[in-house]
Amino acid sequence: MRGYGLLLDKVVVITAAAGTGIGSATARRCVQEGAKVVISDHHERRLAATAAELGVFAHPCDVTSTEQVDALVEAAVAQFGRIDVFVNNAGLGGTASVLEMSDEDWHRVLDVTLNGTFRCTRAVLKHMIAQGNGGAIVNNASVLGWRAQKGQAHYAAAKAGVMALTRCSALDVAEHGIRVNAVAPSIAMHPFLEKVTDAALLERLAAGEAFGRAAYPAEVANVIVFLASDLASYLTGEVISVSSQHP
Repeated sequence: MRGYGLLLDKVVVITAAAGTGIGSATARRCVQEGAKVVISDHHERRLAATAAELGVFAHPCDVTSTEQVDALVEAAVAQFGRIDVFVNNAGLGGTASVLEMSDEDWHRVLDVTLNGTFRCTRAVLKHMIAQGNGGAIVNNASVLGWRAQKGQAHYAAAKAGVMALTRCSALDVAEHGIRVNAVAPSIAMHPFLEKVTDAALLERLAAGEAFGRAAYPAEVANVIVFLASDLASYLTGEVISVSSQHP
């Protein structure tokens, strides 16, 4: 896909961007749109491979660590002098009934998916406010923040929390010209998802979409790029469904 200069010379940081999912697809689209891109992930080998493929700056980060999150933001600023866009893509799923879900299962998903988004948002907003030239945050939520799905209580609760965090933090920083929005994909197919998710479930979820298929990661990335760009200059606190199904 050719770019249109939507993010020309903007510095974009993306978490969980190694591999083949939405994060790496977003990094690729941001590069195509002229951005200076920083990718992060806690899988350092995959991170290095993705950075080499895309020709972007990489810095490892585990979003469950405040120290590592702060270091990621500082590394991006040290490399490029500022951060214009931050994409909170890190998340962790799993399948378990609430009857069988352990405290550890619950806390692990919430800590990566919701608390990690909070840690990154807090850290980057401080830099964006100090910069004084606005900025944009785009969070990766999920339609499960609206819908019920068996075995997804922890993940759905975390993604609903990301939606609420998006709306409230947007109001906290509107006076600084900073926008905070989110995408809510239904199902985006990529090799890692296929490896960790039951094939019959994926087939059923994809068949339930209006187009009879899952989204491609790049189709979610396109909406993230829109929200990050100046084309979305009057959007903040919004959660955009990337789905061919009504929530």
